Amino acid sequence: MPETVLVVGATGTIGISAIIGALRTKRNVLAIVRNSTSADKMFRHVGTREGITTVEANVISEHGVQGVVDKVKSGELPAFQHVYCAVGGVKTVTPLKDLTTAELMENFDANYVANFYAYRATVPYLLTQSNPTTWTLITGAIGDAGWWSGPAMTQGALFSMGVAAELENRETNVRFNEMYLAFLVNVDEDAVKEEAVKMGAIKASEFAKVYEGILARDEIKGSKVLLYGPDDIKTLRWESKAWTGPR
Repeated sequence: MPETVLVVGATGTIGISAIIGALRTKRNVLAIVRNSTSADKMFRHVGTREGITTVEANVISEHGVQGVVDKVKSGELPAFQHVYCAVGGVKTVTPLKDLTTAELMENFDANYVANFYAYRATVPYLLTQSNPTTWTLITGAIGDAGWWSGPAMTQGALFSMGVAAELENRETNVRFNEMYLAFLVNVDEDAVKEEAVKMGAIKASEFAKVYEGILARDEIKGSKVLLYGPDDIKTLRWESKAWTGPR
């Protein structure tokens, strides 16, 4: 029976890319969507409905992903062996000195806390399985570059979450990895538009090769996969997330 990938943040560009990658590896997908409209958009960008099961949930809610896992455990939804987490999308451009508390919390809730909720809900389920599993997190270079202070700070929190997750899962059956993205990815139909081409956007279907590679290569474990440019799609580069002490 084919394995299944749970995609959290499935209707965003990176989530769509993950679905394409998972399907290419002959795995099925359990995609969390907001509603039927967002599901239809996802199906259109992926190019197929085959092999994809959708479930509606609010991933920003504390109990959103946990509710999905509970349905999996009860047999209402297919079991999954892999998790791809790409929750985010809030891009507040307010300067740091002017950032309101409401804007700060909006950024952290959508761009960081939702990813934490997904991890907390799914990793215990993966740990109960006897076979190897994976958990993949997408982060952005904005956390190092500092553009847009609100989302930049959330990426810093995700970097640290990844370090903690690597340590926790170092000796478990969960192969945790972080994908560190430093270039623009668009859904295929948008990536060919003039403005996107000028910005060097990569098609989601092309970026999907990265996730295919991570799923296929067991030696990529506890690592940050470095994605600085299109060449890093063709030849994967990674470094350990394990802390090695002061440099």
